[in-house]
Amino acid sequence: MSALTQYIELYKSHSNLVNSNSSPVMNERRGKALAALENMALPEKGSENYETINLDGLLAPDYGLNIGRVSIDVNPAATFHCGVPNLSTALFFQVNDVYAESMNARAGLPVGVHVGSLRDLSEQNPGFYEKFYGAAADIANPIVALNTLLAQDGIAVWVEPGVRVEKPLQIVNILQNGAPLMAVRRLLIVVGDGAEVRILTCDHTQNPDTDFLALQTIEMFVGDNARLDFYDLEESTERTVRLSGLYLRQSGGSNMTIDGMTLYNGTTRNEYFCRYEGEDASLHLYGMGIEDRHRHLDTYSRVEHTKGSCTTDELFKYVVDDDAVGSFAGLILVGKGADKTEAYQSNRNIVGSERARMYSKPQLEIYDDDVKCSHGSATGRLDDMQVFYMRTRGIPEATAKLLLKQAFMADVIEGVRLEGLKERLHMLVERRFSGASLGCGSCKSGCRDLNESPDQDMMDL
Repeated sequence: MSALTQYIELYKSHSNLVNSNSSPVMNERRGKALAALENMALPEKGSENYETINLDGLLAPDYGLNIGRVSIDVNPAATFHCGVPNLSTALFFQVNDVYAESMNARAGLPVGVHVGSLRDLSEQNPGFYEKFYGAAADIANPIVALNTLLAQDGIAVWVEPGVRVEKPLQIVNILQNGAPLMAVRRLLIVVGDGAEVRILTCDHTQNPDTDFLALQTIEMFVGDNARLDFYDLEESTERTVRLSGLYLRQSGGSNMTIDGMTLYNGTTRNEYFCRYEGEDASLHLYGMGIEDRHRHLDTYSRVEHTKGSCTTDELFKYVVDDDAVGSFAGLILVGKGADKTEAYQSNRNIVGSERARMYSKPQLEIYDDDVKCSHGSATGRLDDMQVFYMRTRGIPEATAKLLLKQAFMADVIEGVRLEGLKERLHMLVERRFSGASLGCGSCKSGCRDLNESPDQDMMDL
């Protein structure tokens, strides 16, 4: 029996409860999702683009779902003992999969910025949100289909045309419960023509002794000549599973940066599906993973060049140690008529032990002659000569290896276009490689919170 069966039966038995705690826009998509799931076979481990991941096994445990929207006692401030220096953000939350926000979240945001509960906003303006919800995410993807079937709320960000949002938006995803739980998260971002916004999402798990599954679908629509920076930081636990599918649609002249950083996790699969729908657009798609113990990070990316004169710069880096597993499969597809495309894809990795495993499969498919494209992959160990050279200068071996690993990740961090966040990430990566415990959850002094302090910025839950 497929692991999907338990969720199909759950929905059929409690569809009225699921629907009553959501919005008509979200409910309207559930029928197609159910039909897709009933006729779907989950890809097996080792199949195309699933070389190291077993979706059936990850979905098989009996996770609880909060379809009744029961209030769960969570203290968001417990996640924030430290923050990003010199970076003030508008702070919003998903507590498991329930929307919340800080009291001062909207202070300083200009007119024309709409951030809030996806359920509430789509009820208030159904005509707008029904054009975008589910329009990019592929229902044939099991992560998307299951998410669409069960999601009852989420976060929506709509920036109206021409609006420039100076203050970054921060979305903090918190997992906390006394028993195993699946959090079904949805994020919809619409950036109007000529608008600009920067968004940081952070994943944190407060209870390291509980099994969690974060099932996430993200849809992004970036208008003509608009700019969106999207930074995604995961600091969860070894008993947390994250299955995330991100779908991006870019219009002409748009500028997009995606930077996904996995510092602490259990088992994670991140999927990126990006498509150009206008000319002269650009995408910087970066990612990094630091994997040790028995952690597992699996990344799949697909970038479709369907219009001319667009540029893609894609870089993913891993450091894999102990018994950890890393995997990268990426495809850049250049369609016929996509003249003047420039697309570059690179995956570079360091493997630190005999037991660690890294799988890499960069790919290009090109159906047009007037393009500049390249792809490549390199996997190896730290350079012994570089370590030796540093030791001859009086640097201890452990410190030398730490510095080399930090330097290896530097260009992914340098892709961040928020100076405060960039500074913070360099420090977090240093702590991670030095063997420190969870960054934000363990640093109890020396840094201030993103919005002054938890005591001054109580959460409206």
